[in-house]
Amino acid sequence: METLSMPDELQIEFFNLKKASLIFRAVNNKVRLQILQHLHENSRMTVTALYIKLRLDQSATSQHLAILRKAGFVTTEREGKCIYYSINYQRLEELNQCAVQLLKTEQANAKDE
Repeated sequence: METLSMPDELQIEFFNLKKASLIFRAVNNKVRLQILQHLHENSRMTVTALYIKLRLDQSATSQHLAILRKAGFVTTEREGKCIYYSINYQRLEELNQCAVQLLKTEQANAKDE
């Protein structure tokens, strides 16, 4: 059986690939995109305000927020008993730049075909 070797400069760091996959998956969801939209429109919101707006139960909303928080797209701030969620715009910009670069590469490859 022949094994294929990959040049050193092309070796994929699978740990980073898995992390990138989780980051893209975090925003590849209708509800999570709605959460980001509401946070953008309202600056910051509690989980209660979000689940009322989304018409979801509290646990589902909290799970979606946890995914967004783990990916770095939302931050939290505690005021008394309330936890406020807001968008981490720097992280969204990083994702946007990555997506733009991928699309440019895809378009360049399509032109070459």
